[in-house]
Amino acid sequence: MTATSLPKIVSAKEWQAAHEALLKKEKEMTHAKDALAAERRRQPMTRVDNYVFDGPKGKVTLLDLFEGRPQLLVYHFMFAPGVNGWPTAGCPGCSMFMDNVGQFSLTHLAKRDVTFTVVSLAPLENLLAYKKRMSWTAPWVSSANNTFNKDLGLSTPQGENHGLSVFVRDGDAIYRTYFTTARGLETVGGLWSFLDMTPFGRQENWEDTPPGRPQAEPYVWWRRHDEY
Repeated sequence: MTATSLPKIVSAKEWQAAHEALLKKEKEMTHAKDALAAERRRQPMTRVDNYVFDGPKGKVTLLDLFEGRPQLLVYHFMFAPGVNGWPTAGCPGCSMFMDNVGQFSLTHLAKRDVTFTVVSLAPLENLLAYKKRMSWTAPWVSSANNTFNKDLGLSTPQGENHGLSVFVRDGDAIYRTYFTTARGLETVGGLWSFLDMTPFGRQENWEDTPPGRPQAEPYVWWRRHDEY
C-alpha cells in the first residue's frame, strides 16, 4: 500500500464536515431500511405443507421445528451432491454465513418468539459431522427424503440453492412470509437483522407494525444471554 492509495489527508475541521455529511446519508439509509422492514411485515403470506425431515432424534415435522414458537427462520444451506456423490463439507459461502450466527443470537431470538434452524439436502450424518467440525450450535435437519427444497424453489440443476425463509404459524397452519438469497443475505446474521426479517419485527413500539402484533417499550426486554 502506498500513500497515494490512502484517503486524502485534511484538517480536523474538514474531516468533521466530511464525516457529518456521510453520517447524514447513513441515517437516511437506516430510515429507508426501517421503512422496508415495515413493508416486509405487511407482505402477504402463502400456506405450506407440514414437511417431515430427518433430525438427530428421528423424524421431525416443519411444525416441530418451530419448537412451540410462532415464528421460524430457516437457512437453506447448500450441501448438495457432486459428481462423486455427497461431499463431506458444505458450501464455503454458506459456512461463512453460519459463522455469523452465534449461539447466543439463538438465545435472544427465542426470547422474541423466533426459532432458527438449518435445512440441507444432504443425508443427516453428513450434516451432523460437518456441524461438529464447525462447532455450530444451531439445529440442522435433512430434507433428503422430502420435496421441501423443490417446492420452495431451492432445487437447481446442480442440487440446491441457498437462502433464508421466514415462516409463521397460526395454530398448526404454517405460512411462508419472506425469502431472500444471494446479496440479500450479506447484511443478515445478527440479532437485529434477523428480527427485521420476521412478521413480528423487533416487537418494539417505535416500529411501523400492523395492528394486533406484539409490541412493547424498546430496551426493556434486553437481557444478558444468561439472564433470561
